[in-house]
Amino acid sequence: QLQLVESGGGLVQPGGSLKLSCAASGSTLDFYTIGWFRQAPGKEREGVSCISNSGGSTNYADAVKGRFTISRDNVKNAVYLQMNSLKPEDTAIYYCAAMLSFRGPAECRPEFGDYWGQGTQVTVTS
Repeated sequence: QLQLVESGGGLVQPGGSLKLSCAASGSTLDFYTIGWFRQAPGKEREGVSCISNSGGSTNYADAVKGRFTISRDNVKNAVYLQMNSLKPEDTAIYYCAAMLSFRGPAECRPEFGDYWGQGTQVTVTS
């Protein structure tokens, strides 16, 4: 069974950067589209960015385009989210999720996540 573990969250000032990692075990990520999702207090979980199983296709929410970059290393069985120019509204718990690869990055929606990590907190504040 695929298991996902996020890391890299923390407290950062506005304008700062963080890099989140999602490490997989129990199965290879080659078969999965991987997404980063976030949930802020009192809000629904939303898609941030997704990447195809090959890494050749990506999708970003409008709110993070130009600031966040998703990438994956199938040899290391990991997916990353580089977050730059962070804003207070980026504060949330960030989750990675795996979706079977017939779902492409354009279907970056929480209801399509088949396997989930436990989340990592990102707090952007001065």
